[in-house]
Amino acid sequence: MPTLGIDLGGTFARAAVVDAGGKILASSKVALAERSPAGVVETIAQAAASAVKSAGVPVGACGVGAAAQIHKDSGVLSVAPNLGWRNVPLGQMLAARLGQPVRIVNDLAAAAWGELHAGAGRGASDMLVAFVGSGVGSAIIANGKLLDGAGGVAGELGHIKVVPGGRRCGCGELGCLEAYAGGHNLIAQTRELLAAGDSAKLVELSGGDPARVTPVMLEQAAEAGDGPALEVYERAAQFLAVAVANQVTVLNPARLILGGGVLVNCPGLRRCVVEGVQRWSSQVSREGLLIVEAELGDDSGLIGAALLAA
Repeated sequence: MPTLGIDLGGTFARAAVVDAGGKILASSKVALAERSPAGVVETIAQAAASAVKSAGVPVGACGVGAAAQIHKDSGVLSVAPNLGWRNVPLGQMLAARLGQPVRIVNDLAAAAWGELHAGAGRGASDMLVAFVGSGVGSAIIANGKLLDGAGGVAGELGHIKVVPGGRRCGCGELGCLEAYAGGHNLIAQTRELLAAGDSAKLVELSGGDPARVTPVMLEQAAEAGDGPALEVYERAAQFLAVAVANQVTVLNPARLILGGGVLVNCPGLRRCVVEGVQRWSSQVSREGLLIVEAELGDDSGLIGAALLAA
């Protein structure tokens, strides 16, 4: 029986009905009118109903991928930075609203499961997925199984500490990788350069408007040799590359899948990560390693969440 996959972001809820082979039969996308837990549950229910109606088939269960740290047994979102939530029992709330079983997982875990079964991970049983989008995340497939850890928060690449006591991250802690290399924080650091008047190239690219700043502009300014932009960019690139290389050393995956909007749109940053893995992971751990791009794009989390629910 097909299952329902939900991708819960900071501004939209996407729903899709997915068959056992990972094919999307129908999908729907609804903006979050409000970010309260009750309001988000209603938005998810609206998106789900639309997708199920379009598919014209019943669904047996629901899986949700959310950008959050999640207790795997309870479905409680301990920290969801994009929504400003702490300790929200989303799994329980959504199951009551939809009237069917619901499994809540981290969005990268959902994406990894989708890529494993229907995308760039097909044929691999040991795999590392690292995405850089608005945040930084990773997920681990070991011996064909999702590694979620004792509490369900294994693979939190974005929240390893790269500068103890450093910049504040959206999770509330200091010095996380995400605070330096996540898309939101790359934008924040770039805006700081604009506000300080330190980067002539960024002023040129953005017209001096902080609202126009993107990670792509930071990369362009760095590649043009703008000193302040280059410093921020190189720091982020090195932190990210070393972190991924260290994960390769520890996990010894057969496949490394790279994705996320920042890596897709900033090829220089992606190149830094690949070169860093080749330079800094242990030689033995990277023997036979295949580095590939994610294939499913924005649909990986939808497909993976639905397949995990199944």
